[in-house]
Amino acid sequence: MAGNADIDESLYSRQLYVLGHEAMRRMKEADVLVSGMRGLGVEIAKNIILAGVKSVTVHDEGQTQWGDLSSQFFLREGDVGQNRAESCESQLAELNVYVPVTSYTGSLSEDILSAFQVVVLTNTSLEEQLRIGSFCHSRDIKFIVADTKGLCGQLFCDFGDKFQVTDPDGEQPLSAMVVHISKGNPGVVTCSDEERHGLQDGDHVTFSEIHGMTELNKHEPIEIRFLDAYTFSICDTSGFSEYKKGGIVTEVKMPKTLTFKPLKDSLNYPEMNVTDFSKIERHCTFHIAFQALHRFVKETGRLPKPRGQADAEKLVAMARTLNQEAPSTLQREQLDESAVRKLALGAAGDLSPINAFIGGVAAQEVMKACSGKFTPLKQWLYFDALECLPEENEELALTEETCAPRGCRYDGQIAVFGSAFQEKLAGLKYFMVGAGAIGCELLKNFAMIGLAAGEGGNITVTDMDSIEKSNLNRQFLFRQGDVTKLKSETAALAIRKMNPSLHISAHQNRVGPETEHIYGHEFFSGLDGVVTALDNVEARMYVDRCCVRYQKPLLDSGTQGTKGHTQVIVPFLTESYGQDQGGTQNAFPMCTLKNFPHSILHTLQWARDEFEGLFKQTSEHVNQYLQDPQFVERTLKQGGAETLDILQGVYDSLGTRRPRDWADCVSWARCHWESCYRNNIQQLLHCFPSDKVTSSGLPFWSGPKRCPHPLIFNPNNTTHMDYIVASANLYAQTYGIKGTRDRGEIARTLQTVSVPDFTPQSSMRIHTTDEEMQDDKQGVDNSKLEELEVKLASPQSFGMSSMNPLEFEKDDDTNFHIDFIVAASNLRAENYDIPPADWHKSKQIAGKIIPAIATTTAAVVGLVCLELYKVIQGHKKMSSYRSSYINLAVPSCNLWEPTPARTHKVSELEYTLWHHFPIQGFKPDGEEMTVTDLLDHFKITHSLGIIQLFYGESWLYNSSAPEEKRTKRLKQRVSEAVQEVTNMEIPSHVRVLELTPVFAEENDSEENLPVPFIQYNLQ
Repeated sequence: MAGNADIDESLYSRQLYVLGHEAMRRMKEADVLVSGMRGLGVEIAKNIILAGVKSVTVHDEGQTQWGDLSSQFFLREGDVGQNRAESCESQLAELNVYVPVTSYTGSLSEDILSAFQVVVLTNTSLEEQLRIGSFCHSRDIKFIVADTKGLCGQLFCDFGDKFQVTDPDGEQPLSAMVVHISKGNPGVVTCSDEERHGLQDGDHVTFSEIHGMTELNKHEPIEIRFLDAYTFSICDTSGFSEYKKGGIVTEVKMPKTLTFKPLKDSLNYPEMNVTDFSKIERHCTFHIAFQALHRFVKETGRLPKPRGQADAEKLVAMARTLNQEAPSTLQREQLDESAVRKLALGAAGDLSPINAFIGGVAAQEVMKACSGKFTPLKQWLYFDALECLPEENEELALTEETCAPRGCRYDGQIAVFGSAFQEKLAGLKYFMVGAGAIGCELLKNFAMIGLAAGEGGNITVTDMDSIEKSNLNRQFLFRQGDVTKLKSETAALAIRKMNPSLHISAHQNRVGPETEHIYGHEFFSGLDGVVTALDNVEARMYVDRCCVRYQKPLLDSGTQGTKGHTQVIVPFLTESYGQDQGGTQNAFPMCTLKNFPHSILHTLQWARDEFEGLFKQTSEHVNQYLQDPQFVERTLKQGGAETLDILQGVYDSLGTRRPRDWADCVSWARCHWESCYRNNIQQLLHCFPSDKVTSSGLPFWSGPKRCPHPLIFNPNNTTHMDYIVASANLYAQTYGIKGTRDRGEIARTLQTVSVPDFTPQSSMRIHTTDEEMQDDKQGVDNSKLEELEVKLASPQSFGMSSMNPLEFEKDDDTNFHIDFIVAASNLRAENYDIPPADWHKSKQIAGKIIPAIATTTAAVVGLVCLELYKVIQGHKKMSSYRSSYINLAVPSCNLWEPTPARTHKVSELEYTLWHHFPIQGFKPDGEEMTVTDLLDHFKITHSLGIIQLFYGESWLYNSSAPEEKRTKRLKQRVSEAVQEVTNMEIPSHVRVLELTPVFAEENDSEENLPVPFIQYNLQ
């Protein structure tokens, strides 16, 4: 394993895949000041402490007020009247043992400011921002201003006159196989048509392994011009040698130097990032409106009163004046006065979701300032979610009286949405699936907004997982002492400390068909909504189907590094999660993995497959053989080459390859090394020599086919020995034999190993395409199968009870699993002259680890909870809702209206996927419907004729069935028919049967949309 002793990789592992080691080291040298410890300030501080900067100082001169508790999650009711910074210092310090946290309550003098590399201001006056901003710019101290007022937010960055960005987007450098380069000015590069090159105008590339035009191999990075998906132009190649064959083009990330204006200049000449393209003009209005708000506070000594109409009109007038005084580049012909008015009416509000979003984005900007990784915000960002306000009768529902402070922890939210909405929130029942990073952030927001904090309210959270150390870097509800505890229970305990009134139930169940007796009709029927915090599509799809079935709103989100998405799913209004998903990526072709790899991704997948085959699947087959007398017979019935491989593997594992001791395990590892990295390559070159040409006269080894070379084992080669140590220990584990890490002992054992000679076979056929491989699968030597059947006739004869299959575990760095993958992959890469991957990158790819960082999670969950406001209020307009995609690296934030639910007609009935037909299965006299009764009901009630009826995939009724069978079925009770076709009893917990009809009136020309199912109630 590569050493990075200065970084705790067990803690920062997921973040390292986002930032990299160098950016992390630079970040660890930065002292950061965050001023203002209300909800926004603590959000920023929390995220950068988790990220691992050198130190954080939190500053606030003010005392905790009741309204602060609406979003400041580290303040308690007992802190009211106490200094905000001091009150939350200890809880912030618990987030990361590597980041010292101190509080400061005095004024921010220039001497104080000089001690920091980054200064962040929240909840400060414009005069203070200008003073500190001017000083920071003059001293090259990175300066950030963040502010939120009600449903609106603002962010500004100034990173100085010359700020260098080392990596603009954090994406892996692109690479492609070269198939031709023309001589000319400019030269045109043609890449393999197996995959698009992905490059864009202005990207820089280098070349390697070019034959012929070798001048390019050592050329400095060259700027390209995009031509099409497979070609691009480069520099003048007319004076270079003729291109012959081969080559790889690789993208090079070029450093960029950016210049920022100080706040004073940028106020009048702003550069803005757009977050919602339907609100571009509103962003410009808010740039003036926030300045007007500062002027209002300066004149009155306070913010506008919640829903204070006179104050709102005063702010509008101030904004008009500022607009008239503004430079022509900033001046708007027509301000969005409605937006200014709404800003004023809710400016006293302090909302956790808005703080989460702006705080997540701002914290990422702090990390950019510290590390030089990713493109900083230039220079302003405005965001609003005014569509969260009531769609109708806003002025009647929200008044000065309904929005006035109550002296309670929710005053900051009541100021925006009123007291009636707060009462409604308290009594809701929500189901949250997953308690990882997104789950922790969701629960924090739920606690702050008061979801399920009153009578009748409840949040049910379920998660099967336990806490690991790597979780602590972004799942902020967990601490070092919580490692190994259950996530759901620990999160529930932590969140009750934030808001003791919260009602929350913690479960440890997987949500799927096997738990429908827990999460079934009765459970879902009692919910107000569902929120997912999952990291896999399969589980999301299942929860989505449940929400469609029970007509419940669903809020979904996900993150990957700096990227995140949110989707709001509203019954009868939007598409579901499942309908909005695209196709999945195809796996690598088997022939590419087996014989013709040309990327480290291929060698890593090959190594992963090796692990499964050597240390898991064969052991499982052996155990099945030893425990199941019918195993051989059942396997033989499958037929094909795979059957021979399975039975041969079982026999070898119990016979010829069965080790007696540790020395035999080392011997097996050495011989397997020889087979993989020497013998198999020699056989491949025997079938396809390096100078082989195809039938069309082209070199066989060209384009994506890289000509390999066999390796010679060298015990002094670290990678060679890494493979022997890992594979010998893993092999020993499958047999219950004790291994060792002592390389000296293993080297001495290797000297006694006899490696069989190898001679390539001319009769062996090697497949060049997956089609050839598939065709050959059915061809098998039956005599060998018969021989194995005899050899495996008596399991008892082998004198063995079981083997130990190994489940691949990526997060235990001591178990040899990743060690094996890294060594096996890099040795195969050496065979094919593919650049190797280090331990860290190999672990990510082979372990399919999703990069993660706290900033993205916070921002995404903020957006989710803004949609929650709308769902709870029952918004009916599609224009009110937003789905989103963000990439904090670039940075970009795109919000759009969700996809509307598609409609489909049957006869005169128009429906969407959300519709179903509820049927009470039992008549008033207690007698259950027959199938005839059900069909008649549809004819009478809906004028629809059912010609086919399904329960799951089972055929319940078919109008075309033989008359005798059809007549019998029509007389049966519906539940009896279901039990007959499924050949099983209906479980006692099942209250509703889902029946799928096919109607005679359906139009075959319509899109293949799901037909509304029949909800057949058994009670």
